[in-house]
Amino acid sequence: MTDVIVVGSGIAGLTAALHAAEKGCHVTVVTKGASADTNTRWAQGGVAAVTAVDDTVDSHIADTLTAGVGLNDPDAVRTLVTEGPDRIAELVRRGVAFDRAADGDFARGLEAAHARPRVLHAGGDATGAAIQAALDAAVRASGIQVREHTLLRDLVVEHGRVVGIDVEADGAVERLRADAVILATGGAGQLYSHTTNPVSATGDGIAAALRAGAAVADLEFVQFHPTALAAGEPFLVSEAVRGDGATLIDDEGRRFAFDAHPDGELAPRDVVARANGRAMAAQGGRPVRLDATALGAERLSRRFPTIDAAVRARGLDWSREPIPVTPAAHYLMGGVATDLDGRTTVPGLYAVGETARTGVHGANRLASNSLLEGAVFGARAGDAAATDTGWTPVEAPAAVALPHVDPAPDAPAFSRAALQQLMWEHAGLVRDTAGLRRAAGVLAAWAADAQPRSVEDAGLLLLAQHVVAAALARSGSIGAHYRSDEGTAAVASIPAEEALAC
Repeated sequence: MTDVIVVGSGIAGLTAALHAAEKGCHVTVVTKGASADTNTRWAQGGVAAVTAVDDTVDSHIADTLTAGVGLNDPDAVRTLVTEGPDRIAELVRRGVAFDRAADGDFARGLEAAHARPRVLHAGGDATGAAIQAALDAAVRASGIQVREHTLLRDLVVEHGRVVGIDVEADGAVERLRADAVILATGGAGQLYSHTTNPVSATGDGIAAALRAGAAVADLEFVQFHPTALAAGEPFLVSEAVRGDGATLIDDEGRRFAFDAHPDGELAPRDVVARANGRAMAAQGGRPVRLDATALGAERLSRRFPTIDAAVRARGLDWSREPIPVTPAAHYLMGGVATDLDGRTTVPGLYAVGETARTGVHGANRLASNSLLEGAVFGARAGDAAATDTGWTPVEAPAAVALPHVDPAPDAPAFSRAALQQLMWEHAGLVRDTAGLRRAAGVLAAWAADAQPRSVEDAGLLLLAQHVVAAALARSGSIGAHYRSDEGTAAVASIPAEEALAC
């Protein structure tokens, strides 16, 4: 019997685990928190998929390629879109109750850069929570072993092949051996001082893959969501709110998003995020406002119950007044380079979801394609891990090596907060050569310092070095990677403390 370890318990990891188990594998899921402590659970907007008779695969493909600015892998995009409806049907079979219209068909929402309403949701804005709950239940019913509160320390590599993982639980270190390891640890929003991601999003899987010698790609492409609530703890205000008619306004009450794109608030995320940043810089760093008052209290509470509760918990009534929002790190388009079945450049190692770079997102992810990616490529990786008898080398994109950088002599003392501030200011929404070189120098100084660090902090530092190196290597602006020093209009960097002010 094939032993498979899945690290991570979001939609990608649990889908992979279920598919491998259903093919006869002995599967263990390892997750560093509780099983439900995932990015998936926080996903609000929904899942984009072609399920309507007046929608087409070609339309969804075209929207995905447009958002990705043509840097997507066309085969990966076609795989995502064509297999999407089957994965939606699978989620329904596993117990996900997507919202329905009066006629019993799926209720479909429109989100930015989609030509058609094709985004399915559950519980209004609780889609991720509904999916997480259904998959958790399916995994536990299947007999798959789930080890919670167990931290990935490293991959075990023998004779060039991954043969297991080292983990830590309750202060004890243990080695778990397997025929295949599937990394599904999510992204790395904790690289930044302002993020929509939970505190667990520390890029553990990508860092472990880097240490094992796996190829990575596209790490310069970090998506910043345009609308994180800038009151209290950061909280994502879904794109679907703008899809339902909410608008963005500055201090003067002007809808400024049309200055950046003819689609205004429904332009691709990178465009809207930078438009928000530009407007904030023009008004001294103060957040812009999301005006959803036209939707009314009843619709806001019914369609967006999770957001409505979060907004009101902060003492705001968004049915009567616009609420403060700011861009925040949201999603990493790059990651561990894989083929369409999740195989990496290291035999025995697979990667899925936000940990992986399949090429499906290109330079900018289309709204609500992330949950679909987890379902589609999670299933493919689980099937492949169960049936692979050999290993076909994965053709990885050209590597971006860490350049030699002189450590900055005036680097501040290392802390996670200092790293996050450095990345926000110099490798965030807007980058330039001077800022990236400054970041590289400070990161080099911290890397040269042999002080003890937690596994998570060491991984974040390693990953930050690779993100900055990739951003330095790509001198032109494209998609979510925006260089203010290439002759295009600059958007001033916004200090984190000002972005969080309301």
